[in-house]
Amino acid sequence: MMPPQTIEVHPPIEADATVIVLHGLGADGTDFLPLADELDLRALGAVRWVFPRAPVRPVTINGGHRMRAWYDILGPGAVRREDEAGLRESFAQVHALLAREEARGMPAQRTVLAGFSQGCAIALGAGLRHARPLAGVAGLSGYLPLADAAAAERNAANAGTPVFLAHGSRDGIVGVERGRAARDALAALGHPVQWHEYPMEHTVCVEELQALAQWLQQVLHRR
Repeated sequence: MMPPQTIEVHPPIEADATVIVLHGLGADGTDFLPLADELDLRALGAVRWVFPRAPVRPVTINGGHRMRAWYDILGPGAVRREDEAGLRESFAQVHALLAREEARGMPAQRTVLAGFSQGCAIALGAGLRHARPLAGVAGLSGYLPLADAAAAERNAANAGTPVFLAHGSRDGIVGVERGRAARDALAALGHPVQWHEYPMEHTVCVEELQALAQWLQQVLHRR
């Protein structure tokens, strides 16, 4: 499996950590490019930012129109009608991307996998199944995909990986109850979960990014 296309921001010196951020449905790797400037991670040293681009595919809920998507959306709130094949294909693509990071000298222990909406689902699904321990997994305004299989398919290497979850209480795209369900499921599996809820819709806010920056500093801090 080949890794997806990426847009990258490299530090002026050799990177000491990598943050991978997966975009949402119909977006692009450029959407979260400003995070590289907005999140002050100077205390961590040199951080490489990687923004993958999802493949272009037809999306059922949008009338079959082709757009960048990590997997198909079959209907609103389609928890039981997930595009399992598309999800698993994207999990494999992210694993290939993580392998590429290791090949260029960045161990999984110094890598955080993050995502928004669809990207959150892929970050959680791929992160739990990855064969090497990650520094952490962060999900914004998303949910846990293939939730019934998570316990059985989770790799022991990431059994205790820290998780950051944030969601808008007014989210009309991915209801906050799905974010809370992900929080509860991951906590039940033994993950240290940091949960944040904000009075916003399907978007991000300044307070959320500040909390994410603090969490990144915690999980990537060299002890």
